[in-house]
Amino acid sequence: MSERITELKNEYFSTGTLSELPSQLFIAGEWCDAAGGETLEVSDPSSGKSFAAVSAAQAEDVARAVEAADAAFHSHWRDLKPSARGMILARTADLLEQQADFFSVVEALDSGKPLGEAQGDIGSSVQALRYYAGCADKIQGDSFPLGAETFSFSCLEPVGVTAHIIPWNYPLATTIRGVAPALAAGCTAVVKPAEQTPLSALLLAGLFKEAGLPNGVYNVIPGTGQGAGAPLVDHPKVRHTTFTGSVGTGSKVMQAAAAHISSVTLELGGKSPIVALADCDLEKTAEGVLWAIFYNAGQICSAGSRLVVERSIHRALVDKIVEKTAQLQAGHALQNPNYGAINSREQLEKIEGFVERARARGISIACGGHRLKVADSESGWFYAPTIMDDVPMQDELVQEEIFGPVLTVQVVDDPEQAIVAANCTQFALAAGIYTQNVTQALRLSRAIDAGQVTVNDYWAGGIEVPFGGNRQSGIGREKGLEALRNYSTTKAITLAF
Repeated sequence: MSERITELKNEYFSTGTLSELPSQLFIAGEWCDAAGGETLEVSDPSSGKSFAAVSAAQAEDVARAVEAADAAFHSHWRDLKPSARGMILARTADLLEQQADFFSVVEALDSGKPLGEAQGDIGSSVQALRYYAGCADKIQGDSFPLGAETFSFSCLEPVGVTAHIIPWNYPLATTIRGVAPALAAGCTAVVKPAEQTPLSALLLAGLFKEAGLPNGVYNVIPGTGQGAGAPLVDHPKVRHTTFTGSVGTGSKVMQAAAAHISSVTLELGGKSPIVALADCDLEKTAEGVLWAIFYNAGQICSAGSRLVVERSIHRALVDKIVEKTAQLQAGHALQNPNYGAINSREQLEKIEGFVERARARGISIACGGHRLKVADSESGWFYAPTIMDDVPMQDELVQEEIFGPVLTVQVVDDPEQAIVAANCTQFALAAGIYTQNVTQALRLSRAIDAGQVTVNDYWAGGIEVPFGGNRQSGIGREKGLEALRNYSTTKAITLAF
């Protein structure tokens, strides 16, 4: 552990807060209080206690942020040389890497995830900034063969002001996942972080400013969904909205965008299956399933929350996962346990409700199924890693997104039944397959409806790989070169001579 992290831990545990946390909105390159004077309390999920407060934007503040972004877009950002945009993103990546310890501690406190997981998030955020820094001067059009007396070509132009509604489970990584390609493409951004986790998006503003990003290109307006989110997506000058969250709210975002004929990228719910065929490596599969569902305490849209397992290996595999689950030890995020807290009291109660209703229905609980009391963090929001065994296909544990550390096991008799079970929900975000038969792996990869499928390593991939879902899991793709399309529009130009 670095000396800087030790200093920050000592400061937090002795004072209950950190001295360098932002507390204001960031609009047009300046820090400012919300016009109405409202604030949001920021809580540490590991302790259940508030440790910071930030200004809470309302409609007036949102309008100022959008106008600042629109002015910056038209006055200079869209016309800045693409390589210059890339250089600013690259400098921001360097600054984030230099301040990774501070960002990691803040992210762990804000979200409740273990410090090691937060450090991984910051590292991937640095990679994302560098990836899109390299993309900025490679966004190009095409030419069309119309004949000797005509020259026709296309160019990709930025769409304009973009809105980014950020979830609480990956505050900085999700911010950068959307903002970096938007800025690389020449768009400007207004970010509404989750009210539970506003700090890292605000801290990023300071890095952008230090890196030389012009005023108004990146704006941050913490606030509630009703107070800040709704007026942001309703604003007629917002030309694209990138939203990560619930299906219900995503539908409202889409309706708001439709009123202004603007585009959306929606990453919504998930109930992603992991299919374990009879020939899989049991040890590797158990380890993969463990972290597919219990990483970040299961609070991941694409978490592997369903295990679809062939009957012949069902008992052996579940027993092995239960054995590994016993090795997970919860603790305060800054103590870097291997299992973290639930982000809010409300989410904890939602998870508990799912399990208690299942218990009342007689569903078998292989392990967990209760809140945890953690030494030195007795007031923290912790729920035991839980496995619900042999659950019927229509049960709500299979059909509904829990967004917590609850694995639902579905037992099937053969690969054909596995495909049916994998596709039995309204969601189609991600899927994993464990098998040693490459033919079966490819066949199931094609047959399972999902935006991305991995084989024998559930979290395989990176910023280079497009990410997004089908059906009620969303619209559009983030990450990779494909994300740049969200923020670009094609213009065709034809000359006759």
